[in-house]
Amino acid sequence: MSFPDPVILFAGVISGATPIVIASMGETISEKSGVINLSLDGTILLSAMTGFVTAYSSGSLIMGFLAAAATGGMIASILAVLSIYLRQSQVAVGFVLTLLARDIAYFFGSPYSRLPGPQVPSFHLPLLKDIFFFGDVFFQHNLPVYLSLASVPFFIWYIYHTGPGLKLRSIGENPDASYARGVNPRPLRLFYVIWGGAMAGISGASFSLLTKPGWGHPQGAEGTGWIVLAIVIFGGWSPLKVAVGAYLFSFLQVMGIYFQEWFPFIPSQVFQVAPFPLMIFTLLFVNLTSKESVLILMEERPVIQKILKALSGNPPASLGKVYEPESSK
Repeated sequence: MSFPDPVILFAGVISGATPIVIASMGETISEKSGVINLSLDGTILLSAMTGFVTAYSSGSLIMGFLAAAATGGMIASILAVLSIYLRQSQVAVGFVLTLLARDIAYFFGSPYSRLPGPQVPSFHLPLLKDIFFFGDVFFQHNLPVYLSLASVPFFIWYIYHTGPGLKLRSIGENPDASYARGVNPRPLRLFYVIWGGAMAGISGASFSLLTKPGWGHPQGAEGTGWIVLAIVIFGGWSPLKVAVGAYLFSFLQVMGIYFQEWFPFIPSQVFQVAPFPLMIFTLLFVNLTSKESVLILMEERPVIQKILKALSGNPPASLGKVYEPESSK
C-alpha cells in the first residue's frame, strides 16, 4: 500500500477546492444579508457552460470568466428581484431557477460537448514558490486558485472589520432596525445577492476551464451547489469555518482516489459518492452542537464544550424571511 506524497495531496486539495471556496464565499455574503440562493447548483452548471463556450469561441479565458460571472449575476438578480421586491418565496424561486438553469446549460451546451478547449495555465509565484513545502502546496497553481485563497481573509476582513460589513450583518439580523437607522435593506440585499451570484458564476468557469476542463453531460460540477449550501451551514456563516468545510470536502474527494487504490475490492462508485453523505453527517453533528441541551450535558467537560461552541453557529435572524418596509405595511 503506497501512501500519498503530502505535497501532492495538499496541493491537490487546495486546487480541487477552488470552485467550492469561491462559491461558498459568495453564498456566505448572500445569506449574511438575509437571502438564501437555492439556484446555486443550476447557476454553477450554466456558468460552467457559458464560460467554456465563450472562452472556446473567443479564444480568451478572461472573456470566459467574465461571461460566467455575468451569467451568475443575472440569475441571482432574478432571484433577488422576485424575492426582495416582489416578496416571493426565496426557496421556491431558487429551486425553480436551479432546475431551469441546469436544463438550459445542457440544451445550449450540447454542440460543445467533449470539445477540447482553453485551460487556465499555471502561474508560479516568484520567490514564494521556492519556500520549502508551502511553496509547492500554495504557490505553484494558477490565478483562480490564488483568488480562492485570497478570498477567505478578504471576506473575514470585509464582514467583521469594515463599515459596509457591519451594515451587511445588520440587514441580515434585523432589517427593521437597520431601516430605522437610515440603512435601506432592499438595495443592499440586491447588491449582495448579485455579488454572491457572480462568484458562483466564477466558480462555474473554474470547473470548466480549470478543475474539470471542458463541457459535457455530465460535466462533473453536478451537485456542487447543494454542497456549497451545506458547507455554509457547516461553517456557521463564518468565512473561516466555511473555508475549512470546503477544504475538508475537497480532502475527502482527493482521498477517495487513494482509497480506490487501497481497497480495489470495493466498487469505485462508493468512494466517489462518500464525501456527500459524510458531509451530511457532519452537518447533523454540527446541528447537535448548537443545542443547548448538548452543551449542558458537556458542562463537566469544559474542553469538549469549548470545541462544540466553536463548531456551532447561528444563521442570520432574518435569513429566508420576506422583508417588508414599515411604509408599505
